[in-house]
Amino acid sequence: MLAVSFGLQNATVRRIAAADLTTTVLTMTLTGLAADSRLAGGSGARPHRRLGSVLAMFAGAAAGALLLWGTNPTVVITLATALVVIVTTLLTTPRGVAHR
Repeated sequence: MLAVSFGLQNATVRRIAAADLTTTVLTMTLTGLAADSRLAGGSGARPHRRLGSVLAMFAGAAAGALLLWGTNPTVVITLATALVVIVTTLLTTPRGVAHR
């Protein structure tokens, strides 16, 4: 029931074209994937990017769960923080990945 309500919420947001009102990122991605599919009468645009987003979120959740399983939560939070700092630094410096 919760998944259906999130789907309806995001379908309504898409219908009124309030793009900056994303309330649940993963559900909105899945809603967009379904709504824009050829099966639903859409153009089928960007399915690979959206599926990649879903897989990346799943991989992150799985990695977090594996890290928490048998590990001190403080270690996991420290590793996550370090990873965010490293990626942010790489993406915001002139020699970073985003500027190539």
